[in-house]
Formats: sequence, structure tokens, C-alpha cells
Amino acid sequence: MQTAEATSHDFITVGGFRQEIQTVGAGAPVLFLHPGRGMRGAGPFLDALAAGARVVAPSHPGFDRSELPDWMNTVEDLAYHYLDVIDALDLRDVTLVGSSFGGWIAASLAIKASPRIARLVLIDAVGVKVGGRDDRDIVDIWAQKKTALDALTFHDPSRGGVDYASMSDEELTSIARNVESEALFGWSPYMHDPKLLRRLHRISAPTLVLWGASDGVVKPDYGRAYANAIPGARFALIEAAGHLPHIEQPDATARAVLDFISATPVRGA
Repeated sequence: MQTAEATSHDFITVGGFRQEIQTVGAGAPVLFLHPGRGMRGAGPFLDALAAGARVVAPSHPGFDRSELPDWMNTVEDLAYHYLDVIDALDLRDVTLVGSSFGGWIAASLAIKASPRIARLVLIDAVGVKVGGRDDRDIVDIWAQKKTALDALTFHDPSRGGVDYASMSDEELTSIARNVESEALFGWSPYMHDPKLLRRLHRISAPTLVLWGASDGVVKPDYGRAYANAIPGARFALIEAAGHLPHIEQPDATARAVLDFISATPVRGA
């Protein structure tokens, strides 16, 4: 088993490269896999989750300040890497929580049936194709003007406002790296794995699929189809939220996750 080496700057080394990581709270472990925007705006959600769990929140390889090895270029690569991270951090009975792009990674992880994964929570996850060949299941985020994309992403489009002029060079670099890395992993086929839908039946962990009621990027019916493909999965809406409920409604989203953890004790416990 690989070992994780923590530094005072909140980095771990797994697989020979450095990965930024945040840890907050105490209790049952939750591994949060962030959306394509990175960890930006996730703080209140992580704090709310930490009221009832130990939250481990890495930045994916290539995102924020995490290194990207030159061999890593698919979501499958990320999923297998996170199996190594779970082992390296010795996370047991962990609840996987993935948002959007991070939900795709979480679903790809869960089909591999690691005995360390106790539960799965998908929040407005991408990663599957549920419609016909010519149906646009997932809005092309790179073909939208910012105002249009904000209206699709947020229940309150003003939440999409970004004051780039006030940001540090480090913050701007993180945003640019996140866009570049999300494109690397999700460009073609666009934001999905054509085989993943047919493999979701392999998920044995209790699963909760949470969806922003106002999501215009992947609409709630897409979320329902996602849930229907996972044995026994529950589907629930987060009101007054779009594609990123953990940002627009951090308390309600965290409460739904913690309630799910409480209602689904570890198998064999």
C-alpha cells in the first residue's frame, strides 16, 4: 500500500506527485471531490459538513495547486488515483461526495467496489449519456457566454460574478489551471464516459443523488435517470439551487449528506 506524506503546506504525495488537500472536522470520513471550478466557493459547505464528519477535500491532479503527471488524462486515471489516495490516507468506511465533474469521478470510483467505500453521494454529477445520440444531455459550458452560463449554472445568476481584477496572481492561475484541466479530462467525449451508464449497476454502496432544482447545465431529469441506473439509489432535490448546490445552499446540502450518513449505518456495524 502506498503511503501519504503530509507537509505543513497541506500537500500529500501519492503516486509520486504532490496534491493539495484540505482536512476539516472529526468523525466519520467524507471524501469530497470538487467540480471543475476547483475548491473555489466550497468553504461554507465543507465547514457545514465538518459539523458531523471528518472532511477530506483534495484538489484533483491539475487543479488549483496540485501537480498533474504527464501520463494522466482520463477520468479513469483520476478514479484509480483516488483509490490509491483512499488507501494512502487509510480512509475506512468513507462516504464519497462528488459534485458535477467530481461526481463523475466518484461514480467511476464506486463501480470499482472498493471495500473502503461505505456510501456515495452524487451532487449534480455529469459523466453519463442518458439521451439519444443527437440529444444534448449536458450543456456545452465552453460554447456559452458567461452571462448565459451563469443563468444556467445558478438559481441566482448573480452568484456567478467574479471580480478578476481583485484576485491575486495565484488565484487567477488556479482558475486558468482548472479550466484547462477540466477540458483535458472532459473534452472528448464531452463530459461523459460512453460506457459508464452501463456499469452503474455495479455500485453496491448506498447512494444518494442530490440535484439542484434549478440546474440548467444538467437538468433534474438527467439526475433522475442517473439515480435510476444505480441499484437502490435515492433522488432528492435541493431547492433554490442550480448546478452547484454546495455553493448556493451549503447548509441544506450538507444537512442532506449528514442525514444520509446517519440513516445508512456501515454494513456489518
